[in-house]
Amino acid sequence: MPLLQKAKSVYLLWYEYYQILPKTHRHSLGVRIDALFVEIIESLATAAFLAREEKMPYVRLAIRKVDTLKVFLMILWETKSWDDKKYIALSLKIDEIGRMLGGWYGQLQKSVQQVQDKQNSPNKGEK
Repeated sequence: MPLLQKAKSVYLLWYEYYQILPKTHRHSLGVRIDALFVEIIESLATAAFLAREEKMPYVRLAIRKVDTLKVFLMILWETKSWDDKKYIALSLKIDEIGRMLGGWYGQLQKSVQQVQDKQNSPNKGEK
């Protein structure tokens, strides 16, 4: 699954940056960011192996966690714990994951809507 692979590669980049994060943030915000990455990957892995109609809650959860992750990374950047280059490198990749998740969620919504429309439409020949 390309999205899961991308999330994994972004996590590996984060982990590289995490190792050089100042101690003041490494043991507080850094730990929380690391946990969010793991939770995102876990949600994506779970959704990847579920039936189509069961995926939506996990994709929605991953979207929420990506949004929270963006805020926490912005805090690291605004407190000068990171330079612009690291922030931009990670943010661009996370934005791409967010767009991919949004597209996946949209496809799932359409699929669910089509199933509901079929179930609610009257059968031919019935009066």
